[in-house]
Amino acid sequence: MNTKNKMGLAMVAGLALGAAAVQGLHAQAKPPVYFVAEIDVMDQEAYGKEYAPKAQALIKSHGGKFLAIGGIAGANAKQITGFDGQTPKRAVVQVWDSMEKLQAWRNDPEYKKLREVGDKYAKFRSFAIEGTPQ
Repeated sequence: MNTKNKMGLAMVAGLALGAAAVQGLHAQAKPPVYFVAEIDVMDQEAYGKEYAPKAQALIKSHGGKFLAIGGIAGANAKQITGFDGQTPKRAVVQVWDSMEKLQAWRNDPEYKKLREVGDKYAKFRSFAIEGTPQ
């Protein structure tokens, strides 16, 4: 076999091996965790000034990403369109890399202190769902 054929064969083998490795790594990736909150805001102005912007900054600092923010009380909220049941006044959907990162945010003493402020202006209902592998 001449040198050009050997190089070509080596390149094809390398590409195949690389593609297999990428597929293997992709298959091992954990699906994300989605956090959903329904928020019954009782004082829109105070919630929008004293709680929401600070909570959003803290979430981002822990690695959470906002997929959607809807309803009343400012802080980047879009319109919520209800279909079944009572539409919440405010709703948030976040994505996290892992349940551990989400729980680290929830257990952060700064978040717990900030949540005391939020509890003065709103009632919260929240839950997390692990994503399905793609």
